[in-house]
Amino acid sequence: MKNTNYFNVFVCCIVMLLCACTSSKKAWLYTSFNEPAKEGLRLMYSYDGKHWTYFNHIFLKPLVGKEKIMRDPSMIKDKNGIYHLVWTTEWKGNNGFGYASSADLIHWSKEQYMPVMKEEPTVVNVWAPEWFYNEEVNNYMIIWASTIPYRFDKGIEDEFNNHRLYYISTTDFKNFTKPKLFFDPGFSSIDATLVKRGDKDYVLVFKDNTRNERSIKVAFGKTPIGPFANVSSALTGAYTEGPTVAHVKEEWFIYFDAYRNKDFEAIKTKDFKTFTDATKEISIPEGHKHGTILPVTKKDIKKMQKALSNIDSTQMK
Repeated sequence: MKNTNYFNVFVCCIVMLLCACTSSKKAWLYTSFNEPAKEGLRLMYSYDGKHWTYFNHIFLKPLVGKEKIMRDPSMIKDKNGIYHLVWTTEWKGNNGFGYASSADLIHWSKEQYMPVMKEEPTVVNVWAPEWFYNEEVNNYMIIWASTIPYRFDKGIEDEFNNHRLYYISTTDFKNFTKPKLFFDPGFSSIDATLVKRGDKDYVLVFKDNTRNERSIKVAFGKTPIGPFANVSSALTGAYTEGPTVAHVKEEWFIYFDAYRNKDFEAIKTKDFKTFTDATKEISIPEGHKHGTILPVTKKDIKKMQKALSNIDSTQMK
């Protein structure tokens, strides 16, 4: 009996040690841009998912699109270790978004403009493309918001600001499916980010973009492509947007841009039912705008710091 107890204690210690080692290796990247969105991709990093530091570097200058801007950058790392970036290229008058890839975030592929809504001649815009890896079918999704006037019930919103969410998917980042409607809650919605909470358990975090709302809400589904239902009431005050989520230990931190206050704020939850203000727990550099949080490792961050140090040394010679 004593031997069994000793063995159980030993196993528990090993498990705790492995968990601690795994936790100590965790880090996060946060894609970013500064207004007026002409400079290009900025990145922040964090070792705890709460306190963020800018890399002093512009990682990619926008070259595609009419306005040559980069807003709402979203990035994902595929199974081969390649980073894939998408971003908004215009406020209005566009039918697509920008795309580029990189193995090290320093050297990038040629930028591409992806006209995902080219078959919709009246489309007003393509905003905030967002990556999500669909483990169920092993593909990568891009979700974005577009306005197609007179397509949906506008309610109190203007026809030319009546957004719905769409998506495409790919397995090789070369061939993409045709766009499909992703989410129509019956009102204008933008800035979607998708969270896998568990097996057949997904949470869609998005902005209700209708007048008098302009706030962050969530909806729930059993698959990454929905349907999503049980839309929550507003989780934030009005004039908030650009949500992204970091899973920190047992809590989910939802970061968002409180743009009227010119500040970044956060709420946290363990179950996506009860939410607590977490703004005082986070720190974000001034000037940061809407991006996506990506889990990486401390080793990834160290590699980037070393590469940037080498670039600085070369430029000083």
